[in-house]
Formats: sequence, structure tokens, C-alpha cells
Amino acid sequence: MKNSIYKIITGSLMAVLLMIGTTKISAQSVEIGARFMPTFASFNVSTPSTGRVVGNYAIGYGFGGFVGINFNEHIGIQGEFMYSAIAQKYKELDVEHQINLKYINIPVLLSLNTSKHKAVNFNLVAGPQIGLSVGSSIGNNNSNGTAMSPVLAVKKGDLGLAYGAGIDFGLNSSRTVRLGIGYRGVMGLLDISDRSSTIETNSYYLLDKSKVKINAAYIGLSILF
Repeated sequence: MKNSIYKIITGSLMAVLLMIGTTKISAQSVEIGARFMPTFASFNVSTPSTGRVVGNYAIGYGFGGFVGINFNEHIGIQGEFMYSAIAQKYKELDVEHQINLKYINIPVLLSLNTSKHKAVNFNLVAGPQIGLSVGSSIGNNNSNGTAMSPVLAVKKGDLGLAYGAGIDFGLNSSRTVRLGIGYRGVMGLLDISDRSSTIETNSYYLLDKSKVKINAAYIGLSILF
């Protein structure tokens, strides 16, 4: 089932990217920009003392660029390439720890706009997102007086549904330089925990059937061509 979901979303993502590449000539405008994105993430954690728990939100961050193809004033497609460092805190025997996960996220989003070239434009976006794991770590990692050591094992890839809303403002007389602010959410579709390896008897897997949920704000600049 998971492989089927992965193939469907991956195929859809590649089809949209191909469509973007073949429709630039007929598009009304192309938009290129960069964004900074503070994030809050949530996923399940499992510890020997507390069992399966949902940790506390911790602030992370993301940044990257995007390319948008606007077919008219109201409809477009937007592809992004974002580096995201997400974090979550949890407690084990009254000692607080922080899990840090790093991803390269590639969402491809349908964009609905009130009017792209107006001085003020409201937008809604939604679409699939592929995530590639590029690192993970545990802050304040110690045994807390116990013999058990946590193992943070994350799968190489993730799939999610990205969605959001925003507003952008034209900063120049031709309204081609734009400031954008907004909200972005991501609902993870797959379990990111990897329990495929053998671990020592005094260790335990920290992630347990974990799907990442992200809430984020963003601010950025873009140029319409």
C-alpha cells in the first residue's frame, strides 16, 4: 500500500514538473522567488519510561526558492525547493531532549489567486510534497541514569500533502517585484521511522509509527516576468 502511494504521488509530481517545463511558452507569466520559513513540527516518540507520546513543538526553520507558472491571473502551478530543519522536544525521566530532522522538500502546488498582477493578491495552494532526509540528531542525548539508549533512525524519503494560504503585495509601479507572507501546512502520509536494522539490547528506537505534521509561516520576495 505504501509503495503504491509513493508511486502514485511520485508519478503525479513528475507529470506536473514535465507540464511546467512544456508550458512556459504559453504561460502568461513566470515568477521566481525565495522564502524564509519558520516551522513547528509534530511526530510520535516512543520511550521506555513513558511509552508512545507526542512531543512538544519546537521551532525550526526552512529556506529556499520557487518557480511559478501563471496560466492566467487566477490559476498557476508552483514548484519549490526548500531546505527544512524541523525539531521537536520530548521528556524522558524529567529530562528534556530535542529531536532534529533535516529535509530537502520539493512540493508542487496548484495555486489559486484573486489576481496575480494586482497591488494585493490573495492565494490558496495545495499539492504533493516529496521529502528527502539529509540528517538527524538528538540534542541532550544521555541515558538519564538508565541503561537504555535511544536510536534515531529515519527513512530516506517522505511523502506529504502540502497546503496553505498567503497574500502578496506589489512593491514597484509595475507590480512585478512582490513581497509575500503566508501560512504553510504539511500533512505527512507515510511513517518516517526506520526499524529495519538490528540494534543492541540496551537500545530502543525513538520514533514509533511517526508521520510528520508541520505548521509554518513564510516571508519572501519574488519577481514576475
